[in-house]
Amino acid sequence: MRNGSSTENHALAKNVVAGVIGGLVASWTMEYFQRALGRISEDMGGAEGGGGQQHRKPQSEPATYKAADAVAEAVTGEEVPREYKPAAGALVHYAFGGAVGAIYGAAAARTPDVTAWGGLPFGATVWLIADEMGVPLAGLSKASAGYPLSSHVSAFATHLVYGATTECIRRTMMRIV
Repeated sequence: MRNGSSTENHALAKNVVAGVIGGLVASWTMEYFQRALGRISEDMGGAEGGGGQQHRKPQSEPATYKAADAVAEAVTGEEVPREYKPAAGALVHYAFGGAVGAIYGAAAARTPDVTAWGGLPFGATVWLIADEMGVPLAGLSKASAGYPLSSHVSAFATHLVYGATTECIRRTMMRIV
């Protein structure tokens, strides 16, 4: 193996780990930002364990609860018991946030332009692909058109927070590791 290749692999690994850490911290930040929005309007507030996902009316449960149920049903044949749904939903949220952060870190290692604008385009992309398209296509929510504009705006804002925080933490981790 060439020395340059080893250096590139090391930089990739560091970026991936920094991205995971950034994605996890950003998931936490996103959740608390959503709760703060809930103090402005109950409709924008986050569900406990919903991982930053607001209570989208008339949806009865956050998509993270539904995703946890889908995993639990595949593994055990039963849904997550009601009392464990917030914890299971949070686990789904953090696992997804960390995984997407890892992908972002890998992309940043290969194409540094990905980090332009402090992660905001990354957050907007996650919102569009995951929240607006992926969640409805997976059957975890109604189609995006079924929710009011305010729901989309608050979700967009929380994903911008996610993107900016992921980049800030990733960049910081790259300096200290």
